[in-house]
Amino acid sequence: MKIGIIGSGGLGSNVARALANKGMAVTISTRRGPESLAALVTELGSSVQAGTVTEAASADIVLIAVRWTDLGSALTGLPAWNQRIVIDGTNPVEFLDPLSPDAKDPSNPLAAYGIKAIDLGGRSSSEVVRDMLPGARVVKALNHLDVNVLAQPEVSGGQRVQFYAGDDADAKQAVRQLLDAIGYFPVDLGSLAVGGRLSELPFGPLSATNFIKI
Repeated sequence: MKIGIIGSGGLGSNVARALANKGMAVTISTRRGPESLAALVTELGSSVQAGTVTEAASADIVLIAVRWTDLGSALTGLPAWNQRIVIDGTNPVEFLDPLSPDAKDPSNPLAAYGIKAIDLGGRSSSEVVRDMLPGARVVKALNHLDVNVLAQPEVSGGQRVQFYAGDDADAKQAVRQLLDAIGYFPVDLGSLAVGGRLSELPFGPLSATNFIKI
């Protein structure tokens, strides 16, 4: 099975590290082009290759690992999804310029953390992402933890818990098997509308919870 990653920031690169540690085939991409990822793929070894966004989007399972505000440009012009599985690792937050007025907005309780929540009108972020990816089977996962711990799924003598949610049973099972193969302990939260919201940053009740299964 081939895994594609769209986005090479903290989320994409650390998931690629976790996959590389298990020798799993990965194509990682960025809108800056494959050549910009030369140092990363050299570090990660032969199971990881840099590709175009189109090549990454053509894999069996595709992780969306870009900032919410970049989704529109990142997902434009990609090949038809044709029921392929997409892992939505995004969260509906905007990262603030520390020198901007928004970074000091007293009405924003998250300004001190450098982010602002994006109002989705009561929908979960994965429901919005699903509508942006017609024909894809979307599963929410890999979004609720600090990206810096994602490369260490096995820690303290146990497995780091990784939540997932979705509306397609077969797609969820495939993502569960992938998370398990990486070394995480997968926990099913149900549908996108319910489970996706539970793990969604910044206000999901399970967001940022770093559980370890011993």
